[in-house]
Amino acid sequence: MPTYTVTVANLSLSQQQKSQIAEAITTAHSTQTGAPRFFAQVLFFSTDEGDHFVGGSVNTAPQVYVHGLIRQGRNTEVKQALMSQMLEEIARIAGITAEDVWIYLQDIPATQMIEFGRFLPAPGDEAEWERGMTPGKRTRLPD
Repeated sequence: MPTYTVTVANLSLSQQQKSQIAEAITTAHSTQTGAPRFFAQVLFFSTDEGDHFVGGSVNTAPQVYVHGLIRQGRNTEVKQALMSQMLEEIARIAGITAEDVWIYLQDIPATQMIEFGRFLPAPGDEAEWERGMTPGKRTRLPD
């Protein structure tokens, strides 16, 4: 349900670092929101040298940018706790300072999202929604 896009500039992440960051984001999302872990998906992209600009000038510092699309309905405290947990772990794993990690969360109403062939439930209604999944699909998902 939440989709986190991680874009790096002037930095090359190893497969191990990507796995660790994906795990950190998944854990933070599940811990802070109560949503099942299998809801979270994380996508990685990197910019080419000279393709990242800050203030109109080419950025040469290593940087990680996270854009999270999450279901609407969570309060500010939950969202800030989620972002803070991700920030610490991403900076540590990537070997950069917290000042070089940017995180943005964007709320989307559940009624405007389809996953696994169905409209998403409101936050808190995940268990009932999950019971509607086909057994074959559910057994292929991580816990």
